[in-house]
Amino acid sequence: MAVSSQIETSVHIERHYAVTEIAEMWNLSSDKVRELFEREAGVLVIGESNPRCKRRYLTLRIPQSVVERVHARLSSKSVSR
Repeated sequence: MAVSSQIETSVHIERHYAVTEIAEMWNLSSDKVRELFEREAGVLVIGESNPRCKRRYLTLRIPQSVVERVHARLSSKSVSR
């Protein structure tokens, strides 16, 4: 169990990125970054996904490990083509 708690602790102190930061690093639009990460495991989604208003307000905070995982997955797809 000690290993599990160490992993959880490291995720909490890990660097988390905003959508705009990743969009700037990867030279993509914020909308495309949201599309890539919104349903990705490990991403913090703050806000209501089904609000009563027309526009939904969601804040995404994306851990470094998730950024690396998605980048590796997208890179492997482009290599296999």
